[in-house]
Amino acid sequence: MNERIPLLLAGKLTVVSLVVAAVGVVIQIVSGADYPRVPPVFFILLIPAGLIAFGRWRWTPVLAVLAGLFLTFGFFASGESPRLFDPSRLGDSVGLWVQMLAVIAAAVAGVIATVHNYRSRTSAIQVLPK
Repeated sequence: MNERIPLLLAGKLTVVSLVVAAVGVVIQIVSGADYPRVPPVFFILLIPAGLIAFGRWRWTPVLAVLAGLFLTFGFFASGESPRLFDPSRLGDSVGLWVQMLAVIAAAVAGVIATVHNYRSRTSAIQVLPK
């Protein structure tokens, strides 16, 4: 159950997407967006990235999916979506686009990685002789 698995392409893409999303937040902060001193979004993005990269358990890509759903829902529920199209704050808008596209990519890659992790485990169990 706690077996470590190799980090395949979908897992690597998930990790890279989460890190790119964090870079998008940095772009927003540098361009003057209002963020707390230590933004919680860094924890939401970078802890799953670290667990996926270094823990490599079958279930870890699910964290990227949950983070992606949480951040996407929160983004629209908070009413921040007009920031995507605000030409007066171009750096903030670009950083937000980078963040949101990377979060969506991480969620999709996380689903693919999770499915692959569980399918490869199931097929390996079915092949073993009794």
